[in-house]
Amino acid sequence: MHRAYQPLLPATNKYLKEKWDGDDLRRHRRKASTPSGAAGVAMATPVVDTKGFVTPGHLQVNLKKIQRKKERQAVTDRDNLLLSTRLAEIGNSKGRVDNWNNYAERSLNSEKRRRDMSKITLDNGKILERIEKRESEYRREKWEQHWERVEHIRDDIARYPRGTWLRRIFRQ
Repeated sequence: MHRAYQPLLPATNKYLKEKWDGDDLRRHRRKASTPSGAAGVAMATPVVDTKGFVTPGHLQVNLKKIQRKKERQAVTDRDNLLLSTRLAEIGNSKGRVDNWNNYAERSLNSEKRRRDMSKITLDNGKILERIEKRESEYRREKWEQHWERVEHIRDDIARYPRGTWLRRIFRQ
């Protein structure tokens, strides 16, 4: 419904009103000239300038962007040239290896690590010696005597003494 023709003035038939309004508009635009000699509606210039402003030339072309692009391209070209020369050298060579590593690998920290390791080994030996010299604080005989006493008390408390059923089985 919103796309239907909406006449400005009320009409009994919208379709005919649309046709008549269209004819009037076309006739208005076709007017070649007015009685005063001015150009027709088609040639009329607007009173208000609705054209946008002209963009200045320095804003239309981003020179800095173009410069950066050229610089990146120059770097890429230089890298490609270096790579191609290296590849050409590799292709022209006989394939021999010229990077022999004849030097002995040596750590700058090895002397200190060796001293630290010997000190740790010496300290560990002293600790082991002290541990081996130390007499045990546990009294095994005392534990065994205590266990026998506990078993004796348990046998006295129990209704059926422990081990009596085993004696019966082994007697048979």
